Amino acid sequence: MIAFDGFGGGEVPARPDVPDEFKWKLSDIYENDSDWEEDFSRVKSGMSRLSSMAGTLCDSAARLLECLRLRDELSMTAERVYVYATMKSHEDTANPVYQNLASRAGTLAVELSGAASFVTPEIISIPDDVINSFTTPANTGADFDDYRFMFRETARRKEHILSGAEEDLLARAGDMASAPDNAFSMLTNADMKFPSIRDEDGRDVELTEERYMKYISSRDRLVRRAAFTALYETYAAYNNTIGATFGGMLKATRFYASCRRFRSDLDFALDGANIPRSVYDNLIDTVESGLPHLHRYVAMRKKALGLDEIHMYDIYNPLVENPYKNIPWETAKDMAAMALCPLGGEYMEQFRLGLDSGWIDVWANRGKRGGAYSWGAYGTHPYILLNYNGELTDVMTLVHEMGHSMHSYLSRKHQPYPTADYTIFCAEVASTTNEELALDYLLRATTDTGRRIYLLNQRLERIRATVYRQVMFASFERDVHERNQNGEDVTATELGRLWIALNEKYFGPEMRVDELIGYEWSRIPHFYSPFYVYQYATGYSAAASLASRITGEGAPARERYMKFLASGGSDYSIELLKRAGVDMSSPEPIKDALSLFARTLDEMETLLFKG
Repeated sequence: MIAFDGFGGGEVPARPDVPDEFKWKLSDIYENDSDWEEDFSRVKSGMSRLSSMAGTLCDSAARLLECLRLRDELSMTAERVYVYATMKSHEDTANPVYQNLASRAGTLAVELSGAASFVTPEIISIPDDVINSFTTPANTGADFDDYRFMFRETARRKEHILSGAEEDLLARAGDMASAPDNAFSMLTNADMKFPSIRDEDGRDVELTEERYMKYISSRDRLVRRAAFTALYETYAAYNNTIGATFGGMLKATRFYASCRRFRSDLDFALDGANIPRSVYDNLIDTVESGLPHLHRYVAMRKKALGLDEIHMYDIYNPLVENPYKNIPWETAKDMAAMALCPLGGEYMEQFRLGLDSGWIDVWANRGKRGGAYSWGAYGTHPYILLNYNGELTDVMTLVHEMGHSMHSYLSRKHQPYPTADYTIFCAEVASTTNEELALDYLLRATTDTGRRIYLLNQRLERIRATVYRQVMFASFERDVHERNQNGEDVTATELGRLWIALNEKYFGPEMRVDELIGYEWSRIPHFYSPFYVYQYATGYSAAASLASRITGEGAPARERYMKFLASGGSDYSIELLKRAGVDMSSPEPIKDALSLFARTLDEMETLLFKG
């Protein structure tokens, strides 16, 4: 029997052709769809009881606590319902059964949000002295310990919380607001088809988003150019449609920001994690002051590749032969576990268990959602969607997503439901710390010059892609949302012009910025979660600092880091990271990341050009 490897090229397999051992175990959430329906009905029926509590929260501490606990119970159940249905739909985005379940789950979540929308406005209306009396156990005997941070956060956001009726209307608008993202996802995952290209061996292979990185990283320039052209010409054909979905997202964001009385979409997005606007603006300013390092990197690549002109499709390919080809899945798991040994103890025990306990959906299949993510619900183990393709980048993706999953596992283990959900700002720290530890491990483990050049190239590419590239995205988002707010041109054509101008600025004078790159903005799914991507850059900067401390200091740094992972959302992100040992309100971690890029570039140039 031929072993299934999932990355042999040719046609993408159908879902039933992938062995069960390589699929996530969603039956750990619901054994079957009937069990899902029972929980769906349980939430439906519970909402009326929750709604009946409106207007009574100031009656007594017991009533307030009863309401909060019921809301949490329904939310936990609805979360499981939504996660299961959505992940089932991601197994095959063309499967109408689970598309329907996912749609119903999304509607249920919106309905529950509406039913619970009275809670926060009503808490705000209760006088402070009454709240203080309710939450003092000596007065009432009621245990509000799980909700103390929630009360603090509610007070902070008071000016942006509306009346109960207005909050209900905003919650009910959620289904409409998600339509642009849903349309974009269906278009790009289920409907959009890419042409075949010739691979390095002259075979016709079907191009997909998941396979794109494999071919854009090829050492054969003809393959890179073919993949680049095929991908972006396809997006160009849908430019007006995607422009419309993107425009719908801009309008939805502006609607919510203005309703909540925020000065801008950016202020609205940052407020959720209480991130100062200065963190975002200083990030862009600091990185753009370091663009000469990126320009130098482009010039180095041009020289190393012996090119008369360097194009946008010449960025991802390694400068030396890839020594990490067709990595078997079992080897990838072993590499990941060895790399993360500095995290020790409880972390590694659960990490190894998660690799083989139905957490991960490994291979690509026809219709499967692209990319990778970590997900799950309170009361379930984490889940990871991969589209493993046998490259070192795929191993790093495994390490990255397991960082998210272990963060979720530890937060849910050590925190009650109200404070178990960490912010995205913190999430990207956990995932990227894992990647930094993995790259450090690989660099320490090799003395071979070719492998070292390859790994140094990986570090340079990580910083280019995670700091420079994501900050370019962040700059684009800030500009486009401001243009939309000011009534300026945000058509697909104008967005393409803006995108080309940013690429010219970031990549510098040596780069030949191909016209087709003007469609790249249209394939970035994270833009449908506005102002998300800057957190990759802040996350990388914090993670590089933490990984350095873990490997350098050992146990004390590791213990601080484990406390951070177990803290969930029990305090503000900036404060949690300070306790872990890094201050993201300062530009210093960003400067340190750019300095690491420059030092790595120095070593790379020495190894490449010393002769």
